[in-house]
Amino acid sequence: MSGPPFRVLGIDPGSRSTGYGVLEISNRRAHYVASGCISAQQAELPQRLGTIFHGISQIISEFAPTTIAIESVFMAKNAASALKLGQARGVAIAAGVARDLPVFEYAARQVKQAVVGTGRANKEQVAHMVRVLLQLPGTPKADAADALAIALCHVNTAALSET
Repeated sequence: MSGPPFRVLGIDPGSRSTGYGVLEISNRRAHYVASGCISAQQAELPQRLGTIFHGISQIISEFAPTTIAIESVFMAKNAASALKLGQARGVAIAAGVARDLPVFEYAARQVKQAVVGTGRANKEQVAHMVRVLLQLPGTPKADAADALAIALCHVNTAALSET
């Protein structure tokens, strides 16, 4: 069965750095397409949110994902940080919904379990397993590795039934 490629855009939202990772599913396997970080270093939050929205929109245009997987909200120790993270998630989700893409949310513990095998894995373990599972020549930056892990989580839990 052939058709358009099934692609997952994984997003690790952050108000200053939002990681993204694009995987293509073929022959029931995930293949690396692209990853990186959207750097939003402007001083004011509204401008940073705009940068994230436009960055995700550009990634969608360039890589044509068929679905989005994003990390769900978690409780942070700092309420102000949690609010900013929620706003970054919101604009990332809005960029996908504006393009009629389905959005799936995964808890950090669920992502770690799917990629490493334990929900208590640290960032280094996640990045290492992403590199191994996708046969990458090097370890991606932390935010990009997390985004790829979120995409892999989607592939492992939902995407294979859709292909």
